[in-house]
Amino acid sequence: MIVLAALRGGEDAYAIQIAREVEATAGRSVQLGAVYTALKRLEDQGLVESWTGAPAAERAKRYFRVTSRGMAAARSTRQALVVLRSGFSQLKEQPS
Repeated sequence: MIVLAALRGGEDAYAIQIAREVEATAGRSVQLGAVYTALKRLEDQGLVESWTGAPAAERAKRYFRVTSRGMAAARSTRQALVVLRSGFSQLKEQPS
């Protein structure tokens, strides 16, 4: 979810924005420290990259961007989820 939330943030996603996106999408609260930890792990794996922006009125923000390797991982995960979902008839759309 962190990679997808970072993708939604575009080229200049930052941790608070990513956390809010996860919260809005998942419908539950997310600890900011957990988001930073996940982003660090994803960066160590080469799935995201980060840089520090110029300081403004407050301290400088750390921005994140999904790498090409991260995009490939997101696509692979999407394909796996589609396959997994197709095996559960109770998850298929029901006519209203």
